[in-house]
Amino acid sequence: MNQLQNDLTRDPRNLEIRMLSSGSYDQNWIDRLQQRSDVGFAIGQTRSLNTLADLQTDSTHFIESAEVIPTAAGDPLLGALELHQENEVVITQEAARKLAVNPGDTLTMRVGRLLDDRREWGRKNVTVVGILPATYFNRAAIFTRPSLLLALENFRDGYAVNELGIANGTPLNGKPPIYARARLYARDIDHVASLERDLRAQRIETASRLADIENVKSINRVLGIIFNTIAATALIGCIASLIGSFIANVDRKRKHIAVLRLLGFTRPAVGAYVIIQGCLLSLMAYIGGFGIYFLASQVFNRALAGSQATGQMICKITPLHGLMALLLTVVVATLVAGIGAYRAINIEPAQSLREV
Repeated sequence: MNQLQNDLTRDPRNLEIRMLSSGSYDQNWIDRLQQRSDVGFAIGQTRSLNTLADLQTDSTHFIESAEVIPTAAGDPLLGALELHQENEVVITQEAARKLAVNPGDTLTMRVGRLLDDRREWGRKNVTVVGILPATYFNRAAIFTRPSLLLALENFRDGYAVNELGIANGTPLNGKPPIYARARLYARDIDHVASLERDLRAQRIETASRLADIENVKSINRVLGIIFNTIAATALIGCIASLIGSFIANVDRKRKHIAVLRLLGFTRPAVGAYVIIQGCLLSLMAYIGGFGIYFLASQVFNRALAGSQATGQMICKITPLHGLMALLLTVVVATLVAGIGAYRAINIEPAQSLREV
């Protein structure tokens, strides 16, 4: 279950909340969204039609209608990949394969429009600074700054966009940016539900992997109850077994304990001897059990790690779990041995030797 939870946390797709409906949101709305405590990343996005562009490196390597996705610092999908200049882009592995480009190469982005019954093409050369692995995004796409995406939308809406090499069209004259939706990621998987609920309260249709997250959480709760019940039953059985074992051991060694008392050992000394003996035996059992677990876990991990259903980790005890188990072993052994010690210190030497 820890493996499943870690996979949920590491996969940015599980944090994404996709806005299905289009609206009209200004920069202030995006800024308020970014300032929410449950939002990990948010950035404005233009209309779907304006998030497509042709990519080309030469006459034999080109992509028609590739996705153009806005990004900024802190994008969970890109991770450590960042853009520092306006003409820099990150492309997906699929796009890099089709265009045969590597980081540092230059490609041409092209968009078209029909203005006054005349076909016009806007072009811009961009530099590839990184390639996004296909793990979380396997379509042909480029990630760019929001300003370039807004330039594409303004160009298609008939405005003059010098950035794309086209001076024809209506002057922008400081036209404020308007977004149709937002790329939105929750801060963690526990905030997906509340964030999606608030968006739907604003009549914004959304989609997420909330059902998968809730399924894993439900399985975790059920398995937690099962494992805790098994652990509690095993602990009670262990304590009962140890109590019987220590009492039987003390009764079996009544003569030896009586001799120790006659040799001058005090009651506290005899009690400490029994407790120390019980703790040492329990520690030896702990080491033996840990060794058996280690061997068995290696067998399980090697046999099942290659399965896509189980992932890379099957059995693992963290140092913290090992330390907690050790402390629990010592505490239980001390308490149980204390019962045997109480019985030992109440042994009367004369009576025990007389019975022998």
